[in-house]
Amino acid sequence: MLAQVEAGEEIVITRRGVAIARIVAEPAARLPQFDMAELFTFVDGQPMHVGADAGQFVGEMRGDACF
Repeated sequence: MLAQVEAGEEIVITRRGVAIARIVAEPAARLPQFDMAELFTFVDGQPMHVGADAGQFVGEMRGDACF
């Protein structure tokens, strides 16, 4: 029965020909909309990195700073 409901069918349960219950699918959950403007505002508010770039940093940590 659940597969039928998932497929969009509605199931009515009766007792002596009288409907006593109805099984229907839950409405699909709506995902919150992603706000690109909010993301850009967040990113723009982050401080800029100061210092060696990742390659230089790793090279210095390895002791072979050849960059």
